[in-house]
Amino acid sequence: MDKFTQTLTLIDAAHVEDPKKLTTSTSPTPIPYELHYANKMTKYLSQRAPNASDLLRLAIRAQHLKRWEVPRTSYPATKIGYHSWRSFLQKRQADLVMEMCTRAGYGTEEAERVGALVRKEGLRAADDDDDEVQVLEDVACLVFLDDQFEEFERGYDEEKVVGILRKTWAKMSARGRELALGIEMSDRARGLVGKALEG
Repeated sequence: MDKFTQTLTLIDAAHVEDPKKLTTSTSPTPIPYELHYANKMTKYLSQRAPNASDLLRLAIRAQHLKRWEVPRTSYPATKIGYHSWRSFLQKRQADLVMEMCTRAGYGTEEAERVGALVRKEGLRAADDDDDEVQVLEDVACLVFLDDQFEEFERGYDEEKVVGILRKTWAKMSARGRELALGIEMSDRARGLVGKALEG
C-alpha cells in the first residue's frame, strides 16, 4: 500500500472501534457512528474541493478521530467547558493522526501539516475559497447541517438554534454556503435556516 492508503486504512480502523452504531436509509446495516461521520466528511469534500490534496483528504477523514473516548460529559456543562473540550479534542485528534501518518511513511513536515489542518490552524475570515483550512471548516459545517442539525435543534429553543445557525453561516465561504443551500432538510429545519439568514 502507498502511504496515503495506509494512513487512510489506519484512520478507518480506528473509526470502526466506535461503540456507537447507527443505521441510515442508505446503510440499513449498523455501522460505527464515526465511520459514518468520516464518510459524510469525505462526501462533502468531493463536492467542495474535488481536487483536494492527499493531506487535506487525510485531515478531513480524521476530523473526529476517536472522539468517543473523550465524551462531552467529561468536561463541565458550561461554555468554557465546551470550548476546553473542543480544544483538547482538536489537539488529541491531530496527535493521533500525525502518529498514523508517520507510521505509514509520511515525513515529519507532511504529518505536521495534517495535524495543523485537524487543529484548524490559521483559520481566517471565510473569504478564501481555496484555503485548505477554510475548505475543512466548510465541510465540517456542511456535515453538521446535513447530518446533525435536525436532531440537534430539537434540544434547544428557537432563538438559540437561530443564533447557532448564524454563527455556522459566518464560518463558511461563499462556495460552502452555496452547497449548504442545496442540502435537503425538513420544512421546520429549512424554516429555521431561513430565519437565521434573514438576520
